[in-house]
Amino acid sequence: MSATPGAAQAPEGDTGHDIRTNASTIARTLGKARILMEALPYIKEFSGKIVVIKYGGHAMDDPRLRASFADDLVLMLYVGMRPVIVHGGGPQVTAAMERAGLEPVFRDGLRVTDAATLRVARQVLVGEVNRDMVNLINTHGNLAAGLSGEDAGTLRVRTHRPGGADIGYVGEVATVNTELIDSLLARELIPVVATIGVDAEGHPHNVNADTAAGAIAEALRAEKLVYLTDVAGLYRDLSDPHTLISRISVGELGSLGGGLAAGMIPKVASIVAALRNGVHKAHILDGRVEHVVLLEIFTPEGIGTMIAPDAATALREDDT
Repeated sequence: MSATPGAAQAPEGDTGHDIRTNASTIARTLGKARILMEALPYIKEFSGKIVVIKYGGHAMDDPRLRASFADDLVLMLYVGMRPVIVHGGGPQVTAAMERAGLEPVFRDGLRVTDAATLRVARQVLVGEVNRDMVNLINTHGNLAAGLSGEDAGTLRVRTHRPGGADIGYVGEVATVNTELIDSLLARELIPVVATIGVDAEGHPHNVNADTAAGAIAEALRAEKLVYLTDVAGLYRDLSDPHTLISRISVGELGSLGGGLAAGMIPKVASIVAALRNGVHKAHILDGRVEHVVLLEIFTPEGIGTMIAPDAATALREDDT
């Protein structure tokens, strides 16, 4: 039966629904395109630049955060940046010591490291934590290589004797040999460094990861030195979360006085040394925030606390 002339014809598909769906898809896609365009100046600025990231805290314990951090590193590599990872593993070492019947002892925030403790630390940091991070990155391809500070004398240390006290095989960095790291970067690989160093006689030492990261960044003349922590950044008043500092210069750090948490002291000390010796910027970020490194590097707002070598740089609003 033919349709009555002039009667409305039913469309084969709901074109109105199709148009609305298509508009929604375009809007979402445009949103993603704007994000990419917003990131473009930062991608151009930091292409080819070295970023040293000290990886630690809760970000190492949460599988979701570990995976997203690995994704971030791969993205940084693919847009031309040159990330270098320096990791700790204090909680993992403590847990392994307790399983082995060893009692962890700390003095002024440093782990007293006798021969038995050093064996556990080397096994955990080099054989477990380092390998886990390398394997996670390499799920995206052969993109990462693990090394210890012992390898090729990357971290040369002297035995640390705070106040003359004997705390065992704890090393302070004397020199950094960047040859192995440089060779990995030249091959477009991500170096993942475990912080075990070696002294002039070839004896391995446990090295504070914050201090090691700063020394490595300084030796590499890194563009950025980034610390992933379990806090949002530096505060003017530790008891008031509204006093988070977004930007500060090295010279202004002294005004914080006793406002630094104990765990921040080695970070800030290594940042000051690094910024005074060629590193351009340092950042203290909350590693519990997913993709926090990308948020800092590739967005104009930034996140956490940025430390600059001088007040003029710290006040430059359009500078990450």
